[in-house]
Amino acid sequence: MKKRVTGLGGFFFKTKDPDMVKTWYKEHLGIPTDQYGWTFWWKDEEGNKCSTQWSPFKEDTQYFKPSEKQFMMNFRVENLKELLAALKNEGVTVVGEMEEYDYGKFGWILDPEGNKIELWEPVDAAFE
Repeated sequence: MKKRVTGLGGFFFKTKDPDMVKTWYKEHLGIPTDQYGWTFWWKDEEGNKCSTQWSPFKEDTQYFKPSEKQFMMNFRVENLKELLAALKNEGVTVVGEMEEYDYGKFGWILDPEGNKIELWEPVDAAFE
């Protein structure tokens, strides 16, 4: 099997007022936020353009379900379909079905403490 996790794809957290939080980070830390939060752009070892997303979500978001936690991590991965099958065989809880978009494939798992983890096989060329 190829590498599993290749990097941090994003960090998502719940907040009462996402717009206020984004404004606070913009004003006090100089983070150039937009409607989604902030996209960090960087290059991998081969020089490919990559991104990591930082996003506050409304505290009543259903996106983190079935987890009740205040945050969700997103990891960049290789070959998501193969990885989800391997994780399922290892007894890891896989949540829902894999979804595919122009910018990548997504799948979700739960860790032993019920934290939802989003797995993302990016199509970094979609951002260029």
